[in-house]
Amino acid sequence: MIGYAPSIQRLINALARLPGIGEKTATRLAMHILNSSTDEAENLAHSIIGVKKSIQFCSICFNLSDSDPCSICASSDRRTDEVCVVEEVNDLMALERSGFKGRYHVLHGALSPLQGIGPNDIRINELVERVKDGPVNEVILATNPNTQGEATALYISRLLKPLGAKITRIAFGIPMGGDLEYVDEVTMLRSIEGRREI
Repeated sequence: MIGYAPSIQRLINALARLPGIGEKTATRLAMHILNSSTDEAENLAHSIIGVKKSIQFCSICFNLSDSDPCSICASSDRRTDEVCVVEEVNDLMALERSGFKGRYHVLHGALSPLQGIGPNDIRINELVERVKDGPVNEVILATNPNTQGEATALYISRLLKPLGAKITRIAFGIPMGGDLEYVDEVTMLRSIEGRREI
């Protein structure tokens, strides 16, 4: 059986290594790149190389940025005494869309002993030092509502409580437009526990 030309197959193989991209999608992407103009293909290649060369961790919050500190940490319009702890940069972006005006701390993972991820493998020590150096009045734990996220939030709260900052956890509940009959028991319990006066 005759396959694709070696250069096309190399591109398909490279694209298929991306998360969420199977061989069929990688083949479609490769064909799209092949059928695009040389300028478009070069622009894509330069964008990939550019992001690898220019993106770095912010030395304060560990957000991905092309400057240090990142634009959030450098902004004078943000509350400096409120730090929201997230697992990944994508979580930070989701909170930004909500209008949150405090600062962030990106852990770059969650505790997972089964996968060999311990406290020294993510940015917990840096968070503790940041709270010690202050001024941080509130730390909002916005880790994911799964076993690893809950374990991470509990571990961080135990480390930070003796430092005097208020430790809070984001509420979890029923999404807008959701039907109560389809909500799982844990989400329902969290919704009831996180209720507020209106």
